[in-house]
Amino acid sequence: MNAVSKQPLVLRFLSGIERFGNALPHPVTIFALMATAVVLMSSVLQAWSAVHPSTGKVFEVVNLLTPDGARRIVTSLVSNFTAFAPLGTVLVALLGVGIAEGSGLLSAALRAFVLAAPRRWIPFAVVTAGVLSNAASELGYVVLIPLAAIVFMSVGRHPLAGMAAAFAGVSGGYSANLILGTIDPLLAGITQEAARLVDGTYEVSAAANYFFMIASTFLIAGIGTWVTVRFVEPQLGPLPEQERSEFLKPLESLEKRGLIAAGLANLFLVSVVAWAVVPADGILRDPRTGSLLHSPFLNGIVTIIFVFFAVPGLVYGLVTRSFRRDADVVNAMNTAMKSMASYIVLAFFAAQFVSFFGWTNIGVISAITGAEFLRSVNLTGIPLIIAFVALSGLVNLAISSASAKWAIMAPVFVPMLMLLGYSPELTQAAYRVGDSVTNIITPMMSYFPLILVTAQKYRKDAAIGTFLSMMLPYSLAFGLAWSVLLIVWLLLGIPLGPGAPLTHP
Repeated sequence: MNAVSKQPLVLRFLSGIERFGNALPHPVTIFALMATAVVLMSSVLQAWSAVHPSTGKVFEVVNLLTPDGARRIVTSLVSNFTAFAPLGTVLVALLGVGIAEGSGLLSAALRAFVLAAPRRWIPFAVVTAGVLSNAASELGYVVLIPLAAIVFMSVGRHPLAGMAAAFAGVSGGYSANLILGTIDPLLAGITQEAARLVDGTYEVSAAANYFFMIASTFLIAGIGTWVTVRFVEPQLGPLPEQERSEFLKPLESLEKRGLIAAGLANLFLVSVVAWAVVPADGILRDPRTGSLLHSPFLNGIVTIIFVFFAVPGLVYGLVTRSFRRDADVVNAMNTAMKSMASYIVLAFFAAQFVSFFGWTNIGVISAITGAEFLRSVNLTGIPLIIAFVALSGLVNLAISSASAKWAIMAPVFVPMLMLLGYSPELTQAAYRVGDSVTNIITPMMSYFPLILVTAQKYRKDAAIGTFLSMMLPYSLAFGLAWSVLLIVWLLLGIPLGPGAPLTHP
């Protein structure tokens, strides 16, 4: 009996997924083929249409195999790429990270963290940090996931397992947190408008799911840690001895002084941001409302990330003399940009696919059609809630934007479940569960190219199969555990948030 046949069934299944996925063409080729397929499908499906449930607007498939479609493709190829949301976010943030990395600050800080932290708690800490990073917008994708790989490698664990754990927390745990983020009032506003189709005075708070989110944070952290240790790390195998980092050598006195100086610089930056954010008239608050929601602070979080890495990195480099002249700082940024060459190529083709798919309306029509089908089968009670969670997850494979999907689905399901006795807050919570758990397995997720390219730094042959085989256990485990939590919450009658009931008269 060979070694493969001795593996547990689950690991053989995941290995099969990886082999199948990696047998596919290069991801760049796949995105190019998918973009081409969307153009062809738009011609075949041009008679397909659907009516938006709240606005009454008729969505029809837009045929791109027409003179107008050809002109749009030709004139928009460049703007599709330059407007691809993660591109600027990643590159600007990476300039700051490059300074911190080139100076040696990241290495020293992570070594200090790992030397002080209990090894067995590192996976839990990484998943939890991923969940909490959602409040800081792109921070988790751009910063935490690459750092998690380094942390795992530094203690002799596979770096891809660290990436998977962080990605599971950041994206799979998107609707769990201990604090509210920008997505909460956005979804609540859509839910409120949908609820007023039944009750014209109904109000939905931004904290409508807050209690459920807090409980979900600990659930996702625990399940994510278990999946990492039980499935992902055994699948990846031990890190080869020659690849183990010499990362854990003790800190030298000069490095300690550099860390202290960088910490003081970071403290200064925190105080400046606090001065600009905490007061009601702070310059980084919304100048019209004084709110932090949709404020320059949150909208400019990438700038904050850049500064919080660049300034302490520069201070550390000057203290430790790893930066002796300005050219050293520039070279550190150049090195960081060189590492993103393959990401830029992949992002170009991914941007075309996403744009073409949006132009055709295929994703929107699919979502409306799926919602109408689920309504037509007349499910009730808990089976309806679970079916809705599943539908939300399936729609997420085609439309990545949480607010765009909810704007389509809320006008159908919020009134329908209200008439069955379920509150809009419960419907929103069920939607968020389904929306989160498939984030980590859909190539429509805008940061997918970045995750894949980062993985290839540690495994040159890493491809879509590697990505899917690592993340599928998280998706299945999160979906099952989160659905059970929602059912238990419903059976116990616990409010989902402050003033957010489970039922509606």
